[in-house]
Amino acid sequence: MELIRPRRVLRLAMLAVLAAGPPIGQLEFIDSAWAEPTRPAVRSSPAAREQATLPRPRPAAARSHEAEAGEDVDAVELPETFRELAKRSGEPQIPGLTIVYLHALGSPAEANNWRNIIVHQTEGPAGSAKSMALGQAQNPTKRGVMLWVETDGTVYWATAETAITTHGDGANRNDNKYIDNSKTYRNVIKTNSIGVEFVGNYPDVAKPATRAQKQAWLVLVRFLQERYGIATENVYAHNWIDFKDNRYCEGCELATLARKLAFQPSKRASGE
Repeated sequence: MELIRPRRVLRLAMLAVLAAGPPIGQLEFIDSAWAEPTRPAVRSSPAAREQATLPRPRPAAARSHEAEAGEDVDAVELPETFRELAKRSGEPQIPGLTIVYLHALGSPAEANNWRNIIVHQTEGPAGSAKSMALGQAQNPTKRGVMLWVETDGTVYWATAETAITTHGDGANRNDNKYIDNSKTYRNVIKTNSIGVEFVGNYPDVAKPATRAQKQAWLVLVRFLQERYGIATENVYAHNWIDFKDNRYCEGCELATLARKLAFQPSKRASGE
């Protein structure tokens, strides 16, 4: 009878173990090899934290509209004389922006104490900005705004800098859905806020502003900020501060674009 050598016995024992399957610990190891690796927590940088405070993105349906209009809009480089131009009286024109003045500007120091900018969308057809601005010029305090923006980017300045137009709903939003409303609730109102109205989202209210409107806006908002000393964080979409139509987020894309510029205005002419 042939004797089985110890080394062969060891080999047979190992084959028997493999045939029975790997132990539980070994199975867990195999499964983990195919699992997505766990990433350690990463501390956010100040820039990342700032970006995280931006309002929530629009729904997928709205983003598809934005793709049609072209999302990537580059801000026009401002001329070296921009800050001086923004403080002029009369009818100042800024390169990259066409403004039709229905009311000439005075001195910024004599204007109303504007502290905020509210972005609106009229739900009106393309081509209606001029007629709406003319109607506003004839009755400055009626429902409406100081500035109207046509789909081709033309801006109509309808009222005097001292006129209080009727816009907004009293800053009645307090649910923090888009931004922190503790600072805006009942505070961002018509008496301290410039209204800018964009036409063209009719009959589809979710249709975004045109590319020309966005390009004009990125110059106009800096013009208003510089002229009146308005901080970037005081640029608001109407939907951010008031409860509005839930079919779309009025002014949200435009206000977000303005905030991403992070423009820093100089002090007001009054010394504030």
